[in-house]
Amino acid sequence: MSEAAQPEPQARRAPRASLGSPEGDDVFGTFDARVARRFFGYLGPHRRMLAVTQVAVLCSAAASVAMPRLIGLVVTRAARHDTALLNRTLEEFAIGAVLFIAAFFCGEWLSSRLAQRVIFDIRRAMFAHFQDISLSFMDKTHVGRIMSRLQGDVNSLQEFLESSTGAVGDFATLIGISVMLVSMDLRLGLLTLTVLPALIGIRAIWLPHSKTSFRVARDASSTANSALAENINGVRTVQETRREQLNFELYQEKAFENFKAQTAASWMSQIMVPTVDVLTGVAMAMVILVGGGDVLAGRLDVGGLVAFVLYVLRFFEPVRMLSMQYTIMQRAMAAAHRIFEVLDVPVTITEKPDAVALQGFEPTVEFQDVTFGYDPARPILHDISFKVRPREVVALVGPTGSGKTSIIALTHRFYEVDAGRVLVGGHDVRDVTLDSLGRQIGMVLQEPFLFTGTIAENIRYNTSAATQDDIVAAAKAVSAHDFILRLPEGYDTQLGQRGRNLSVGQRQLISFARALVADPQILILDEATANIDSFTEQAIQKALKVLFAGRTCMVIAHRLATIRDADRIVVLNQGRIIEQGAHGQLMRKKGLYHRLYTSAHASFDDQVVAATGDAEFASRT
Repeated sequence: MSEAAQPEPQARRAPRASLGSPEGDDVFGTFDARVARRFFGYLGPHRRMLAVTQVAVLCSAAASVAMPRLIGLVVTRAARHDTALLNRTLEEFAIGAVLFIAAFFCGEWLSSRLAQRVIFDIRRAMFAHFQDISLSFMDKTHVGRIMSRLQGDVNSLQEFLESSTGAVGDFATLIGISVMLVSMDLRLGLLTLTVLPALIGIRAIWLPHSKTSFRVARDASSTANSALAENINGVRTVQETRREQLNFELYQEKAFENFKAQTAASWMSQIMVPTVDVLTGVAMAMVILVGGGDVLAGRLDVGGLVAFVLYVLRFFEPVRMLSMQYTIMQRAMAAAHRIFEVLDVPVTITEKPDAVALQGFEPTVEFQDVTFGYDPARPILHDISFKVRPREVVALVGPTGSGKTSIIALTHRFYEVDAGRVLVGGHDVRDVTLDSLGRQIGMVLQEPFLFTGTIAENIRYNTSAATQDDIVAAAKAVSAHDFILRLPEGYDTQLGQRGRNLSVGQRQLISFARALVADPQILILDEATANIDSFTEQAIQKALKVLFAGRTCMVIAHRLATIRDADRIVVLNQGRIIEQGAHGQLMRKKGLYHRLYTSAHASFDDQVVAATGDAEFASRT
């Protein structure tokens, strides 16, 4: 991608609206030269195609302007029975027709290809940027708004690109027709052009009202679609609570509001068509009345009158098209604002120029006085310090919200600490390359995410070099091999979106195998057995004893039965380490862990620990 096509640095002027603001979704945008320059910068690598496209469009416009004049000459010379000139004019007309067809086809084809190439570059830039955007941004941004930018806004730019090259031709056609009208008969030409100011005035009055109407229609459509999507996604709850009739009535109100808004917008969009037709009829009437008198008086030949009529018919077509393209340009300007707003989101998790690769290191994880919060004003972790030694299995336990998931997220450097340091293999994670950190740390999260593709492709997702034997070995280790073989195509079974054709437990086993086939030095499990039935969990527990051997492991566990065999248990509450030690040690301390373990609950998530108890338990450790 060329330098001109690169996203502007964050230091430049901030975008007009944030991703979360309604203004950022405005369907129309005022012209902004800075945004336009940046957008057209993506045309830089395609200058040659752009130039050829414009030449083809201008040739098409020139041929289009010449055709009515040639038709008029044909009529005049036919009326005079001038066979020699008539034949020559017919030849010129045929050449002009062929030139017009060829130039028009080339212009349309090239403009479409040019638009596709530019949009391809923009989509790549957006996708590449989203691959690197920090999770802290994704946590605060609605996925629907992001998808709107990746799809709807890019499509608006594509529509503009495909029509903008035609706009040059329409403008050239309009100028050419005006010149031809005035040059053929100054008085009649000027009389014909008098309707143009009226059209401009009507357009100026219509535009503000159309903006409001289109915006209301867009908001009403969004509201109705959101209600429909929410009801479909929650259809199980709807049927369980028998809310069908009430939900239908609520949706009917929103659908009716959308109907009224869309009807009003449709009326506003269609009102310009009869207006242009009326003005075309007025201009035609003037040409026929005045021009007909000139023909009878001998001041204008009949072929000239025919040419005038054809020019009037064609005159308002580029006017109509330019009017439509102005609206398209406004939508594209708003879309460009929003797209560049996304491209300007800063990437906070970056590598230092001198970052080192993790290799040949002792697989340790250490937190040194770490304080962290997704909102720095409200820390979740407070002065966390502990060390996971090589090939040690450490379980992180505690009530919901105690900071367990935040600890593993910081280990993989999904976020930056607010204070303190996180060390992996003795290196601050901010000083190592992200690729090597990802290769050395394997993770299985609580919510498994599978991609469209085969089961084998999902297992080797982060290890493209894995062989079929490696895949099968990993699947066997997590007790997934048997159920995979029972599927219609075995390891070649195609998965639907997010693996919907598998059970939650099966998806988790595939996700577990994906981490194991990478053979990481450090393995992190975020409640990996939460969605697996008790029978399958027992099989995994046996496999884990073998799989944990030789690896440093951090395990987040809510079920107390899954953590007893850990070398060390770190007990968290409200972002602080309350106590740590082996299961037997913690039970003998009679502290928080003993209290939760001996309670009637089977999970730490079932417990609510009062903040007042922190000091008491901390004093015992």
